This record gives sequence, C-alpha cells and structure tokens, in this order.
Amino acid sequence: MEEKTKAVLYLRLSKEDKDKLTKGDDSASIQNQRLLLTDYALAHDCQIVDVYSDDDESGLFDTRPEFERMLTDAKLGRFNVVIAKSQSRFSRNLEHIERYLHHDFPNLGIRFIGVVDGADTADSNNKKSRQINGLVNEWYCEDLSKNIRSAFRAKMRNGQYLGASCPYGYVKDPKDRNHLVADAYAADVVRRIYKLYLKGYGKARIARLLTGEGVLIPTLYKRKILGINYRNAHECETTGRWSYQTVHTILNNEVYIGSVVQNKYRNISYKDKKHIRQPKEQWIRVEDMHEAIIDQDTFRKVQERQKLRTKQVNGGGEISIFAGVLICADCKHAMVKTYERRGSRRFKGYCCKTYKTQGKDCCRSHAVNYEGLCRAVLRSLKEEAERSLTPKDITYLEQVRAECETGSKKDYEARLQGMERELRRREAYKRKTYQNYMDELISKEEYLSYIREFERDIADLKENYRNMKEQDSERKCADMKEDDWLKRFENYIGVEELTREIVVELIEKIEVNEDGSVNIYYKFQPPNRTAVYENKTGEGTKS
Repeated sequence: MEEKTKAVLYLRLSKEDKDKLTKGDDSASIQNQRLLLTDYALAHDCQIVDVYSDDDESGLFDTRPEFERMLTDAKLGRFNVVIAKSQSRFSRNLEHIERYLHHDFPNLGIRFIGVVDGADTADSNNKKSRQINGLVNEWYCEDLSKNIRSAFRAKMRNGQYLGASCPYGYVKDPKDRNHLVADAYAADVVRRIYKLYLKGYGKARIARLLTGEGVLIPTLYKRKILGINYRNAHECETTGRWSYQTVHTILNNEVYIGSVVQNKYRNISYKDKKHIRQPKEQWIRVEDMHEAIIDQDTFRKVQERQKLRTKQVNGGGEISIFAGVLICADCKHAMVKTYERRGSRRFKGYCCKTYKTQGKDCCRSHAVNYEGLCRAVLRSLKEEAERSLTPKDITYLEQVRAECETGSKKDYEARLQGMERELRRREAYKRKTYQNYMDELISKEEYLSYIREFERDIADLKENYRNMKEQDSERKCADMKEDDWLKRFENYIGVEELTREIVVELIEKIEVNEDGSVNIYYKFQPPNRTAVYENKTGEGTKS
C-alpha cells in the first residue's frame, strides 16, 4: 500500500484580518482556514501530521511563534507538504517568499500549496506568478502601513492616547480607551516623588525611600493591583526595588501636567520592527487632554532643578542648599567646599575651585563662610520680598489691571474693530473696482491705479493690526512676569530659615567676590527691577 503524503496546515490571522471579521467577513478566520485546508488535504489523500496557527501576527515577519516551529520541524523532516489558504497567509514579504519557497523548501524536499490562489512550488510554470503575487502582497503591506500611520498621527493630533499601557498614575477611561483618568493611589505617589525631589532628595535616594516603605514599583502595581499584564525593562522585577530610572522617568513625563506627547519613535521601515527616536520637534504634543496630577509650576521647578549639579555635604546624604548656583565672580567657575584644618574636619564654607586646584596665580580664594552666606542670602530674600510687596506696588498693579480691564481694554478693542471694518471696506472697494472695469465704467489705467492704491492701504492696515496685537501680547507677557515675581516672593516675607527649595525656586546664581561679598541674581526678573542684589558690606560672609 502506497504511503500517504505527510502534510501540515499553516494558518495565520493578522490584526487587519480581525478588523474585517468585525465587519462580517469571516472568510479569513482561523476556523474557516482550518476547514478549507482540511477538506483539501483529505480530498488529495494527504495525511495531516500537524497544524500550525499564528493568531494576530503580521505576514511581513518570520518571527511568528508557530511559523518558527514549522520551520524547525521542516528541517527535522517531519513532513513534505505545507498547505496554506494562499501564499499571502504564508508570507507577505517577497524576501521570505524567495528564501523559503524557492530555496529552503526545495532543498528540504518540501512542496508548498496555496489552495485559493493556486500557488504550487511543484509547478515551475507558476513561479513568476508567485513572485508577482509576492510583490503585490508586499505593496499591500506598504500601503496599509502608510494608511495606519496616517490614521495614528491624526488621532495623536487630536490628543487621543494610543499607548498600550498607561503611565504610572493613570488608568484608561472605561468610557473612552484613548482618554486617561487619574488613579488616586498612584497619583499620590507621583505627587510625593515631586515634593521629595524639590526638597533636595536625589532620584536614587527617593527610590531607596519608596522601596524601604514597601511601595510597589509601577510594574508590580499594575500587575497585582490593576490586574494588567505589563512589563518594563527598567523595573527591577525580581526584587521589586524602585530604580533611579523609574523616578527619573516620572519626573520628566509631561503626561502628569495633562499633556499627551506621542510620536517619539518611528519604525525604520514597515518591514522592520526596530524603531528610532524622533527629534523633539517632530513629537506630537497636545495640552490639557486629561486631569493633571502635577501643576505646571511644580513641573517647571523640577525641570530647572535637574539642570543643577548637586553634591552631598559631609557625606551624610544632605544636599547643599547652594549646589549648582554658587560661582566665583571673577573666573566664573564653581565654588568648592572647604573644611576646618584641625580636629573634626568640619565643613566650613566655600572657595574658588580654580584657586584651590591651580593656585593664586590663576585666581584668588574668594572664600566665604557657609553660615555667613546663608545669613546674607536670607536677608536679601526678605528685603526683596518686602520691596516686591509694598502697599505702593500693590496699589500700582491694581490700578494698571483696572485700567486694562476698563478704559484701555475698551479702547484697544475699539481700535481693532475699527481696523477690521476698514479692511473689509477696502476689500469691498477693490472688488467693486474690478466689476466697474468689467462693465467698462472705468479704463484699464484707472483700474490699475485704484487697485495699487487699495492694495497699499490694505497692506498698511494689516501691518498696523499685527503691530497692535503684538504690543498687546508683549504687555500681557510683562504683566504675567510681574504677577509671577510677586507670587514667588509673597510666601517668603517672614521666612526665618533658608532651604534648598527656596534657593532653587528664586535664585539663578550667586557670585562670590574676592572680598567675600556676594551678588545674587534672581530668576524671573520683571523688566523694571535690577537683577542683582549686592551685599556690599560683606557682613557675615567673610571666612
């Protein structure tokens, strides 16, 4: 009795095929593929030795689990025929068609049959049609990839969140899977991380603190509490320890201020799963799309804080309150710590790094005592706060705001509306002049002269309109800076102790002069204030 041909069935369903199934076309379903191929095998007296089924896998790649198992079994000689619904079910990649159907399978003595499209490697006459079909299938994937990317970008521009998993602190809205809602517990952890960082805690120290308190890392929280199958390469899954990278990511993610930032990566090719990072100008950022966990001001402070270089004092884990802001007034290099020469080696203050490393020929010591420096900076802050919030200043600002809200604002709006009316009138004259010319009521020379005059008037009106808008924008910006300046100092009128948080929020840099006096440069200066506070006396600052 002649031995039956040993055949295997290969079934594949991609995500795009699943989308078709939801629309009522189930011809490509795994079940129907199996029935079709089983009937074909039995009708041609083939023995089915195995069935390989890849669900939700793209035909562009050969890293499909069941496809790879089939290739392994092929090399072991377990079958000699592969039956699929069509060549496109087997692969949509022309390179793979050539490699497997026209090289590897013939060398292994394996025949491929596509039931619907008539592909058959035993028939040398249809090789060209197989190659053409392979090219068409690849074009289909390329076009589909472009359409999908275009649709995704449209959704991104609308602020729809397309990530497979939500950032820690959020969950997907049950009513809208592309919208984020805050998760109360995780959101509180995120807020605490920001507060700790602004108090001077480093990222590694925050990670150790959360780990010590038994706070679940994001991966384990999503798995154990939210029931999500989530993986993150940065998480220490085996120990459950928070990492520096996790804290760093949380402190830099704009999602916490209500923004959706996407399109950060793109695939190298529709045929390659590798992706590369996009330049920031190509990111798609949409603001105010969901509830903010962190306010804008706190997020900005954290970003500024990360730009500062910090060091611990006396190795005790305490961050120097002046780290990253204290520099030599002459050489502009950072100041370094100095210690008592005898006894306990107690921290004393700072001196110029250039002087300490290269000697007095390059720069002078610019020595400053730590406690004296704290007193000088604290006195400056209190004086600036009192000066910023005098009754006279407040009255003046209230008066300016009142004028803007009443007379000035009404005058500004009236002038804009007048310009808009005049623009419309000139445009109407221009159109009417053209109609007069067409009706032969005016000559061509008159028409051209009128048109040139109207266009000059229109251009001048548009320029004046644009200048007015720009001036109003600059005025509003100046008002915002003044308001910001006042809000920052209003909390520090009666402050008695200098902290790292205060220094980072208010001070741009502190320059130490040769005599030990300091020049303090504040952030966010309003245009009518000097940016420098000079401690001319140097009282309490000399070491």
